[in-house]
Amino acid sequence: MFPDNVMKEEDFRKILKKNALKATPQRLAVFRAMCNMGHASADQVCEYIEKEGEVKITVASVYNILTDFSELGVYKHRLSANNKMIFDITTEDHAHFYDIENNTYRDINIDETIGELKAKLMKKKFKGFKVDYVDIQIVGHPTRRSRK
Repeated sequence: MFPDNVMKEEDFRKILKKNALKATPQRLAVFRAMCNMGHASADQVCEYIEKEGEVKITVASVYNILTDFSELGVYKHRLSANNKMIFDITTEDHAHFYDIENNTYRDINIDETIGELKAKLMKKKFKGFKVDYVDIQIVGHPTRRSRK
């Protein structure tokens, strides 16, 4: 059902318990939606949950849950070009292709490049800053061929 790099629900429940959070139907619905979607905004997650008919939930609640999960390290987040907060299930260093016309993200595999870049950046001194992680975003748009 879920890709290999997605946190298992059992591990997710342990994180909730460790942080004194209940595994509410809403939290579980958001978690399951994100596992299936990979990258999504609160609006998109809310739409997905509504289609599944699993629970009733507002966009504001979804956003709050996603933000809480991001702070716990379950997800990462980024701001898209159309100013939507997008949450990502992959928390390790990786690269994205961002489709600027459709405002969508897709993971791309350039692990060796990220590893080399991160190794160099971790050694480099940035006055007053420390590198936490490397996040590469390649921005593009569909070609005429792919639009057909």
